[in-house]
Amino acid sequence: MKLSQLTLGLAIISFVACKDSKQETNNNLKTNVDVLFSHLDTLVHPGDDFFNYANGGWLKKNLIPESESGWGIFNLVADENYAQIKKISEDASAGNGAKGSAQQQIGDFFFSGMDSSGIEKNGIAPLQPYLDKINASKTKSDIVHIINELQMFGVNPAYSMYMGQDMKNSEKYRVYLSQGGLGMPDRDYYFNKDARTVNIRNEYAKYITGVLQMVCKDSNVAKKGSADIMKLETELAASHKLLAELRDPYANYHKMSIAEASNLMQAMDLKATFTSMGIVTDSVIVGQPAFYKKLNTVLNTSSLDAWKMYLTWHLVSSFSPYLSHDYELAHFNFYNKTLNGAKQLRPRWKRVLDAQEAALGDALGQLFVKEYFPEKTKKRYDNLVEQIVISYGEHIQKLDWMSDSTKQKALVKLKSITRKVGYPSKWRDYSKMNINRESYCKNVMEGNRWLFNYELDKLNKPVDRTEWGMTPQTYNAYYNASNNEIVLPAAIFTAPGYKDEDIDDAVIYGYVGASTIGHELTHGFDDEGRQFDEKEI
Repeated sequence: MKLSQLTLGLAIISFVACKDSKQETNNNLKTNVDVLFSHLDTLVHPGDDFFNYANGGWLKKNLIPESESGWGIFNLVADENYAQIKKISEDASAGNGAKGSAQQQIGDFFFSGMDSSGIEKNGIAPLQPYLDKINASKTKSDIVHIINELQMFGVNPAYSMYMGQDMKNSEKYRVYLSQGGLGMPDRDYYFNKDARTVNIRNEYAKYITGVLQMVCKDSNVAKKGSADIMKLETELAASHKLLAELRDPYANYHKMSIAEASNLMQAMDLKATFTSMGIVTDSVIVGQPAFYKKLNTVLNTSSLDAWKMYLTWHLVSSFSPYLSHDYELAHFNFYNKTLNGAKQLRPRWKRVLDAQEAALGDALGQLFVKEYFPEKTKKRYDNLVEQIVISYGEHIQKLDWMSDSTKQKALVKLKSITRKVGYPSKWRDYSKMNINRESYCKNVMEGNRWLFNYELDKLNKPVDRTEWGMTPQTYNAYYNASNNEIVLPAAIFTAPGYKDEDIDDAVIYGYVGASTIGHELTHGFDDEGRQFDEKEI
């Protein structure tokens, strides 16, 4: 789904950068600038190294900043978007918005995130009520209750849960339970023995120890807690499927009644779990039953103290980016520096805008579209998508390796693909979200809690096929198999440094036509997408 962040990725269209005297004299030509000419490295012969010929000039002028692990056109567009959203947020933080309005929420959220002295003064205090509750746990039932409570505001200890469309009945929303509970990206980080992975694993253990020492103020408790957490997570990781195995939708779909699922994970007391969360449903979809069998065992066999340390660790680590500097820096040093190679923290205002995007993305999107994506631009890209779909269908018809009956099914699916371009037809209502200037961390928690309730509210209601999973200001795009749709936010059409009206269609067809629109259409027919027809698997 994601476009590459590491390279410019425009080699396939670099031919349009060449000067054409006939084009120069064409009075009807709309292009006012040559977007790609400056990207060339003319010292390289295209026949020897076409990639560096097409992109070498750009690469020489765009070194990777210390705060980033990679750099590319993605980042240039993101920087333009950051500047635009920053202005919107700074204007809103003047404090003139009515309570519950987008202006008030955006302004207060941004103010709280930029209030570094207030954040330092608060320290870990925003999490203290939950830390106290963890420490007061007396039984495994208490542990399960806290695991579920943390799930409701953005922490995912022990397991992962989300609400989504039933892959075999896309007219229904279901609760999905999948493997989770790890602090590193996937199971391989717990078992691979190459030097890089071993180093990451060692640094992860040190990170856990450091955070626990900051919380507990006792080095011996921190060391033992770190060892217990590593043991617990490694046991859970052993039951995780490999990344490649997760690509098979059939192998990761197990619809169960509440009674069946409860029998699989008795220690979770699933009926009580759902009641405490306000979930009313007669069935769940379990992605990886073997994981839940293992979780059941680990809940029973790991000590109460080990689970307390595990929950403390996951709570604090999840919210460290929104706490005082020592917690934020520790989080950065492992997740950004050790794992991904970044050398320094990004500017605070960018970090705050990322958190604000997650909490109030649609509120920002309304203002973004109004200012930066006029109706004429949307019409241009609606038409572009239509032309790419037509071309895609022509290519399917010409395939010599596909049978006629399969071609007809593919064309039916292609014709049925919903195209969402620019921005949604309706926006999320955040008026009930309680955002204020008291605490940055509490605002993030409130945003997470609001999102959980928003998703929960979908259960037992008709599927809303107008909903978007990305905001207009997101430089990305996706294909959703359950809805058979491609979603193309406004920002994906941005050519950084240029106005849209200054760029010729030839460049746009290469830039977003082939590499984005065509790319997302292809997801409907790749190794995963091909297993869904125009409705579901």
